[in-house]
Amino acid sequence: MSSTSFSVAEKRLPLIALFAGGIAIGGSPIFVRLSEVGPSATAFWRLALAMGPFLLYALARRREALAMPQSARDLASLTLPGLFLAADLVLWHLSIHWTSVANATLLVNLSPVFVTFASWLLFGAVITRRFILGLVIAVAGVAILKSGGANGFGGGHWVGDLSAILGAVFYAGYMLALGRARNRFETLQVMLWNSGTAALCILPVALMTEPVLFPSTLSGWATVGGLSMISHVGGQASIIYALAYLPTAFSSLTLLLQPVVAAILGVVLLHEPLGWNGVLGGAGVLAGILIARKAA
Repeated sequence: MSSTSFSVAEKRLPLIALFAGGIAIGGSPIFVRLSEVGPSATAFWRLALAMGPFLLYALARRREALAMPQSARDLASLTLPGLFLAADLVLWHLSIHWTSVANATLLVNLSPVFVTFASWLLFGAVITRRFILGLVIAVAGVAILKSGGANGFGGGHWVGDLSAILGAVFYAGYMLALGRARNRFETLQVMLWNSGTAALCILPVALMTEPVLFPSTLSGWATVGGLSMISHVGGQASIIYALAYLPTAFSSLTLLLQPVVAAILGVVLLHEPLGWNGVLGGAGVLAGILIARKAA
């Protein structure tokens, strides 16, 4: 299924879904920072709790999504995104604890750079000058957005910063693998397989590296539940749906909205000031997305 076979009108709903998914995921750093359990355990519950609604919906409406892969190629297509997702979530959750939320959010959202490069290197994708211009403006906007204040870019520990960059590399792999899987399988089937695969990969990491797996209070369960239902079920499902209709490189660029959402939530929930750098940075991100959208 090629995204070029759809008209502008037919792309409208996927575009809305993509933006909604970016906004939903944008709130995830707040949940991670407030979680009672460690970063890997939080990542596990993010995925494990999401399996409930996915399985219930499949049993009620889409039983074909529960079908086992018919070949080794199908199995690889369905599980590869989950392997990338597991690595990305562990590294990013660690970075949120090891460096500032601003640094972690900025650096992990550099994944469009790696997506664009990998698309060109591996698949021969054509990257236009206009798209590159939009990418540069959007990344510059994120840098401006996160450049001010004590929690701005450069204020965190280098180990956490490096962890976020590595997370961006794995998220780029996730986006590319996800785009190819979504071209062959329906959204629910992809979500079931990549969420289950990632949860199974993260569980032993959490058991070996963290003393506590289960939240101890109702508030703790509400935090990981919100992360799972809002950021993963709502956010990832919207993005996977959109990837069937929109170019992968543009889709990854649009997710730079996440730092904008994180900045707004920081003002509303954490009372972090948002100065002119925030306003200018947010405008830069949106301008970059608009330019890249016209070039995609």
